[in-house]
Amino acid sequence: MSQRSDTPGPAPLAQSRKPHVALPPASCDAHCHVFGPFDRYPLPDDRSFTPALAPEAALRRLHEHLGFERSVIVQSQGSGFDHRPLLDALAAGAGRYRGVALVRPEDDDAMLAAFDAAGIVGTRFNFLSHLGGRPQLDAMRTVIDKVRPFNWHIAIHVAGNDIVDYASFIQSIDAPVVIDHMARPDLADGLHGDAMTQLRRLLDTGKIWVKLSGSDRLSKTGRPYHDAAALARSLAEHAPERVVWATDWPHVNLHGPMPDDGELTNLIDEIAPDDAQKQRMLVDNPARLFGFD
Repeated sequence: MSQRSDTPGPAPLAQSRKPHVALPPASCDAHCHVFGPFDRYPLPDDRSFTPALAPEAALRRLHEHLGFERSVIVQSQGSGFDHRPLLDALAAGAGRYRGVALVRPEDDDAMLAAFDAAGIVGTRFNFLSHLGGRPQLDAMRTVIDKVRPFNWHIAIHVAGNDIVDYASFIQSIDAPVVIDHMARPDLADGLHGDAMTQLRRLLDTGKIWVKLSGSDRLSKTGRPYHDAAALARSLAEHAPERVVWATDWPHVNLHGPMPDDGELTNLIDEIAPDDAQKQRMLVDNPARLFGFD
């Protein structure tokens, strides 16, 4: 694992464009993060990278600007295992948010029960080197067993051919599984490379979902990311009942230009062209997966 830099990464855009796409009521941004305020929540030493400031107040302003009424806030390695910013955001949201935690095998049941009561609905495992590297499968199984009584989903963050390498393990998980960011394939392999072929097979099992997010990270052509949107649309057509959409704000650990979240939101028209598809992807599916009323 590379040494962590204590220099903050790039901040999200201060003002995104207003999207032209009309979102249905109760639309959900299914994957975003919060960081700070740092005077209240100093970044912990166990973080794997140093994020820029991105508090819940800024997230709420962005969602009001874009038209999202619900969202899922994912605990990030940039905050280590200090869940206080996430838990306070859940309380401030008063029902508009759900959360995804980072759980360790040694975390006790009382803490997990408190997380569940606060609105946590899943736990996440990262397989990327800059986020701590591939976890031990036995440790993952221990965590999955610990959270099973709460009926949480298991979020899997992989890239490249990881989805192929870990397909058997992913399929063995006895819980709903959500693959983050379309499994982050190399789009040079096309829409039907090995990684995407394997992802579609996993979707066909009926218990695995995928987040149609990260178009800016995956695109080979750059703005406005039509090549990644084509991948997202193909997945939405393949398993329309098990896809959700997300901004991935505030776009941490980017190696390219900071995306405009209004521009990303406009891709929804390419991914889900008609109103029924938008309703399913943005409202019905997230309500079922994340437990919104």
